[in-house]
Amino acid sequence: MKYVICCVLILGMTPILFAQSNPISQDIKINPYVYGTLLKPESPTENLVIIIPGSGPTDRDGNQQMARNNSLRLLAEGITASGIATFRYDKRVLTLLKQRALQEEKLRFDDFVEDAVNTIKYFSERGNYSNIYVLGHSQGSLVGMIASQKTMVAGFISLAGAGQTIDKAIVNQIKLQMPDLAESAVKSFEELKENGKVKNYSPALSSIFRPSSQPFMASWMKYNPSDEIQKLQIPTLIINGTKDIQVDVSEAHSLKAVKDDASLIIIDTMNHILRSIKGDNLVNTKSYNEPQRPLSEGLIEAITTFVLK
Repeated sequence: MKYVICCVLILGMTPILFAQSNPISQDIKINPYVYGTLLKPESPTENLVIIIPGSGPTDRDGNQQMARNNSLRLLAEGITASGIATFRYDKRVLTLLKQRALQEEKLRFDDFVEDAVNTIKYFSERGNYSNIYVLGHSQGSLVGMIASQKTMVAGFISLAGAGQTIDKAIVNQIKLQMPDLAESAVKSFEELKENGKVKNYSPALSSIFRPSSQPFMASWMKYNPSDEIQKLQIPTLIINGTKDIQVDVSEAHSLKAVKDDASLIIIDTMNHILRSIKGDNLVNTKSYNEPQRPLSEGLIEAITTFVLK
């Protein structure tokens, strides 16, 4: 099995701590937008990992309406089983949908950063954990980078996070899936960046450029992960998988290229929802609704080694 390692990691290593068989679960309301679950190991710990979910109406377990895989729930449970507390929370979008209060045109990327900052401050102010780590998955990686700049945290973990702005990432996806629309997408993004809105765009790209979503997209694309990660003055770990069809491993290498002191781990066969995939893209896509699949081997060890070292 090919496994690229850019810091010390042995897949067959003895667990750092004995498994915690009975974690303590506590649901917590941070504010009107942030609801989550704190998992605590049986033995007291000074370490807490705050898990920030990816894009869309994603819940604390990493699920959406059409994709139920429990990726973040299994991640939290695996980390806590190693003696580290975790807190994971529902995205603001999901909370607003449940409250029937979502106004898409008013949503901004900075709202997600604010939620992450408030979550970090909530635990910092209570003083139960002296070492708070931020782990951002997918879109949550960029959210976590920015939130970590605004707070005092012990370290940051980018899990399947992009290394370029969202407009470039989307254009790259369009080039692979709908190459005839790539030029139109580039022009629309340029117009959005210059004017804050787009009037003329291909109907085939309406899911991206519909008027109600344009303010959010404009607020998101102004942040470049490769710029933001350089601002971090804390230990940083970058993780991605070779079977990730949403965020290519080249993105992780881009982040590492501008952050020399970061640790980089590429997990062979791991996909975007943290599962090991041995088949083609169809098998990969089906896994998004297969919660029984275990997490990729080595992922939990990589995170806990980073936190506990």
